[in-house]
Amino acid sequence: MEPIRTLIVDDELLARARIRNLLRVRREFQLAGECANGREAIARIEQQRPDLVFLDVQMPDLDGFGLVNAIAAGSAERLPVIVFVTAYDQYAVRAFECHALDYLLKPFDDERFEKTLEWARAQIQRDQMHQFSQRMMALLEDYPGKRAAAAEHQPRRLSQVMIKSGGRVLFVKTDEIDWVEAEGCYARLHTGRQSHLLRETMSALEAQLDPRAFLRIHRSTIINRNRIRELQPQSHGEYTVILQDGTQLRLSRSYRDKLAALFGQPL
Repeated sequence: MEPIRTLIVDDELLARARIRNLLRVRREFQLAGECANGREAIARIEQQRPDLVFLDVQMPDLDGFGLVNAIAAGSAERLPVIVFVTAYDQYAVRAFECHALDYLLKPFDDERFEKTLEWARAQIQRDQMHQFSQRMMALLEDYPGKRAAAAEHQPRRLSQVMIKSGGRVLFVKTDEIDWVEAEGCYARLHTGRQSHLLRETMSALEAQLDPRAFLRIHRSTIINRNRIRELQPQSHGEYTVILQDGTQLRLSRSYRDKLAALFGQPL
């Protein structure tokens, strides 16, 4: 993983020094500079393209939210991972509306800062891997022979499922599947108001479904990501997944990171 270039933006010298000192013990984070105001930070972000910015909310001339809006207006692709830092908790909702990764409330302790760094590292690592994959795909497109060879080794993805039931053979398109649940040793496919029993294990079916569209959220549940309407947080890091038709399913903690990676956003 490449060093995480980190910029500190705060009009208070002591606040910048606090974050700088905490970053020194983490070698994977590389200090890209410090800025005392929003205007200076905009120029630094455009020039250096940092991966992570610790950003104070209240600053003279241009506050943290104005800085984020200015950068996003130029190009959303240039926007680094943002962690807002402030002594005022009334800005929390607005911070997350700006898609901030985290919101550090001053004064924060070392343990809270470490958690933020771990979240930032995980998010940036996912972004770097995604960018690497895109570059590799672009290279493959330039070499037809390599592209064809790679395609031969790709696992075969189902476009439809054949189901035998009552002497009939039904064909269900995979994009019509809302969700799948385990039923004994088999899998039950839910398509709208209908359901069909597929005599295949959940693991075997999961391996054949397109991972860009289907995700396992529990050992007994697979969902179509395009059917998700809402996520509701529950206790112990779990979530309730609500589908478009109102079906409520449990997202277990062990599968939470996979869902977050699929959508490119931390939960």
